[in-house]
Order: sequence, then structure tokens, then C-alpha cells
Amino acid sequence: MAVTKKRKAADDKRGAPKDNAYENMQEPQETHMSSHLDEVVAAVSVTSKNRIPNKLLQTALFQPPREKLHLCEERAKSYSSSREYKQAIQELVRCVALTRICYGDWHWKLAEAYVNLAQGYLQLKGLSLQAKQHAEKAKEILANSIESPCHNKADIFKCSLELFYTLGRALLSLQKFKDASENLIKAERLSKEMLQCGNIVKEEWIEIQSRIKLSFAQLYQGQKRSKEAFPYYQKALEYTEIAKDEKSLECVQVLRELAGVEQALGLYDAAISHFSRAHLIILSKDPSPEEAADSAHFIARAAAASGMHDHRDVAEKYFQESMTSIKDSEGAERAKFLSIQDEFCSFLQTTGQKERAAMILRESLEAKVGAFGDFSPEVAETYRVLGRADLAQGNNSGAYAKLKKCVQIETFLYGSQDKKTLATQHTIDTLSKISEAAGKSRQSVKAKVAFCTSAPQYTMPGRGRHSVAD
Repeated sequence: MAVTKKRKAADDKRGAPKDNAYENMQEPQETHMSSHLDEVVAAVSVTSKNRIPNKLLQTALFQPPREKLHLCEERAKSYSSSREYKQAIQELVRCVALTRICYGDWHWKLAEAYVNLAQGYLQLKGLSLQAKQHAEKAKEILANSIESPCHNKADIFKCSLELFYTLGRALLSLQKFKDASENLIKAERLSKEMLQCGNIVKEEWIEIQSRIKLSFAQLYQGQKRSKEAFPYYQKALEYTEIAKDEKSLECVQVLRELAGVEQALGLYDAAISHFSRAHLIILSKDPSPEEAADSAHFIARAAAASGMHDHRDVAEKYFQESMTSIKDSEGAERAKFLSIQDEFCSFLQTTGQKERAAMILRESLEAKVGAFGDFSPEVAETYRVLGRADLAQGNNSGAYAKLKKCVQIETFLYGSQDKKTLATQHTIDTLSKISEAAGKSRQSVKAKVAFCTSAPQYTMPGRGRHSVAD
């Protein structure tokens, strides 16, 4: 009996390596399946405050991946259009996981999913580095993708086009201008070839061109090459108006950036005109008070920056309109109102309306302390401007008191050796010396008068006593 048990144990030991070898062969497959299973769970999990009922959860878990992928794509678009950017990014991440499950690791569809995710990070969150990494991953997949006869080459070309464009945009945001230019050139060349081969229709090509031309304009403007940026902005506006509409919100960004370049080139009338067009579009779209204020502020700034007498009325009109939009707001909007008010006061000072500017600043001081705090740059600057106003009017004591408060705040904010602090302290020291000199002068005059009145008076016989007045 003992011998039988020993033989059985020996047989088990001899069989063990075979079993282990089989298990080792199965391990990569199980790991692979496990990773895919994790992706499925991540993909089908829906973030919601309320718990999903068991039946609905089971339906979601056992829903075919392609159906789930389509659902996630639709949800991503919906969240993006409603500006729920965090949820949109989550759906795009799920799309990548589900696309890998549906099509494999080296299918162009997976590259497309990575491109969409890169665009999401770039456009919705402004995360350029993440966008670059995902676009480069898409590039790697496309370079190694396995083509099959059933693949639609037009779709692959569109994916490549969006890849070059997105990578160019990400590199532009990272200020890698040379690499950005190379990718944008590839995108433009490919779009022209696709149009010639009939892979895209003219309307679609115009929409692509509007984005590419705007990117080239921003590329040159980012390098302070306004002359080269200018024609690209004009083309971008032309294509955007055709692709979208002359009164679409997409035109607003192009109009404002074009106006900015025109300002840099000294074309002030054209700049004010384009800012005004953008303002009319904004007003037609039922804007928030802050959006309306910002839009009017663009025009006011452009008119004030021109320095031309003809534009003064325009500048004042839109400064007032901007401030009126958010006058009764609280919080961040209140701070914005006070900042615009400061700009308006600077404009009034440059146009010779110093007393009016000083009066507005005095009235704003209490509100600034409430909005920014006692020790803030805004309060320090207000004391400095008011001090200079008093100095210009000959009110040295008032100027000294205000500048003293200003230097106390600046010392707290920037330190005693900062340029601003030293400049204010120098003005205070000069005022002190003037006051001391004036004090000594008054004392010497008083001493002379006292000496004259205390001197003995002599009279000639037969003549009357002379008075001090004589």
C-alpha cells in the first residue's frame, strides 16, 4: 500500500513539469486576455453620481465592443459640444481601449482613435505635451499598420491628414516652430493631393484649409513675423467665412487675431474695424456679461493704442460699454471691472483728462481694497497715480502721504531693493528734501522779520517816530 502511494507521488512529480509547461504556454494569452478584460471594464464603466441598476450594468458589460465604441464616440461629441471637457476626454480614452479590442494593435482605426484623443487634449484642455505624445503614437501605428484589401485608402489618408495637422498644432503650442511647420506643410500637401484625387469634396477641403492657414498664421505670429502672418490670416478668414458663415463664432477668433496683427503693423483703422465685426457677432449670440465686456474691451484697447485723436471717442465709448456690462458683478468679474477702469483712467491721463482720472481712482480705492486686498499691486499702483496727481497740482503733503502708503505696499510685495520700490522711495526722499528746504526758508524769513521788529528806533529832534510800515 505504501509502495503504491510512493509510485503515485512519483508519477505526479513526473507529470508536473508537463503541466507547468502547458501553464507557461497559456500564461501570455491569459495575460493578454486579462489586459483586454481590464480595458473592457474601464471602457464600459460609466461615471455617474447614481448607481447603475444591475440589469443595466449587465447589459453594458455584455454589449458588443463595436456597439459600445460607437456609443462612446457619440458621447464624446455630445460632451465636447456641451463643454463638459473632462467627460469628453474620458470617453475618448474609452474609445482608444475599445478600438484596440475591436481592431487590434496595428490597425489604422487605432491610430485614428489616438489622433482624436490628441485633438481632445489639445483643443479641450490645452495640454500640448499629452497631445504630442498621443499623435506620435498614432504616427507609429500608421507606419507599422498592416494593410488589407478591404481597407478604404481615403479614410487612411484622412487619418494621416488629421495626424499631421494635430501634431503640427501641438508642436506649435510647444513653440517648436520648425517641426510644427514641417507637419503643417505635410498636411497642406496631402489635402491638395486628396482634392485632386477626389478623396475629399471641395467643401471639406475649404474647411481643412481654414484650419491650416490659421495655424500657419499663428506659426509666423508666434515668431513675431507679423508681415508674413498677415496674408495667412486673411486667407484663414476667407476660408472660415465660406466653410462656416460670416456671422459664425468661428470667425471671431480669426477676426481678433487678424486685428492684433494689423495693430502690430500700424493698420489701426482696419484693426478697429475687425474688432468691431467680432463684437457684433458676439452680441448676436446672447453672450454672458463677461463675454460682452471682453469683446468691447478689445475695441477700446485698439482705439486707445492708436494714439490718434479721431479714435478717442471710440475708445471712451467702448471702455464705458465694457465697464457697464460687468459693473454690478461680484468676484472675478468685479476684479475685471476694476482692471478695465484702471486702463480707462490711464487713457484719460494720456488725453489730458488728469483730474477726471484722479477722481475715478479715488472713488475706486475702497472697492480695490475689498477686491484685491490692502497689500496688492492694484492698490499700490492707485496710491502711486494719486500721489503723482497731487504732486502735479502742487499738493506736496497729500502726495507724500499717498506715496508713503504706496512704498509700504511695494516693500511688502517686492522688497526694498526692487526697481519700483526704489523709484517711489526716491520720489519720497526728493519731496522730503523740498519740504525741509521750504521749512528752513520760512524760518529764516521769520527770523529776519523778528530782527527788524526788535531793533531800537531812533528819532531826530523835532521829528515824529517812524513806524515799521514806513
